[in-house]
Amino acid sequence: MTLVGRSRARGIETLSLDAPATRNALSAALVGALIDALTDCAEDPDVRAVVLTHTGNTFSAGADLRDPPAPDAFVALLRQIVELPRPVVARVTGQVRAGGLGLLAACDITAAATGAGFAFTEVRVGVAPAVISLPLLPRTDPRALTRYYLTGERFDAPEAARIGLLTATGDDVDAVLAPVLDGLRRSAPQALTETKRLLTARVLETFDRDAAHLTALSARLFSSAAAREGMTAFLERRDPAWVL
Repeated sequence: MTLVGRSRARGIETLSLDAPATRNALSAALVGALIDALTDCAEDPDVRAVVLTHTGNTFSAGADLRDPPAPDAFVALLRQIVELPRPVVARVTGQVRAGGLGLLAACDITAAATGAGFAFTEVRVGVAPAVISLPLLPRTDPRALTRYYLTGERFDAPEAARIGLLTATGDDVDAVLAPVLDGLRRSAPQALTETKRLLTARVLETFDRDAAHLTALSARLFSSAAAREGMTAFLERRDPAWVL
């Protein structure tokens, strides 16, 4: 089964998360397939930039609770996006939750349709947005993250743009991205690589400093009694025991 669709137009490689039956939840298999596809893009000199998008009405629902990736594998994916020697552009037309927001934060440019919705839902299932903080904390408004990390509230695309999670939003996301992709096609490949390296240096410092700690934290929380209750409640479509 193909979990990541691929197409190319004038040097832009589009990778589509293609597991709509699970709302593109980040399973071990989907994370592995995306790592493989990105590796191919990094090695192909004909790829000028990568667009990361999705099929179905959800970009990603976050970690697959039935088959979650190992925390270190997800860290490797996030770092691969940040370090990829090609710009990575996220294109969103639906909902994004939890770990899916980490994918957005790792990308260089992010755009979403105005109808898209976002939420850090980890606290509502008994865990924390640990690993995804590696790209999020250096790039996103800290006061806004405090609110949305702690409450799990849903917020819309204009708010996501205001806090730095999105580069731009509009009714037609492809119209929003058209000048972006045109600019990337007009830019020298080596110049894009070196410019991206300048822009991601601070993010990679966060990976170097905090990845081991946050990976261990994620593993500990996912194996906790609170997480078992939260995930069971989610799968059974009921409130967890701690809801007041």
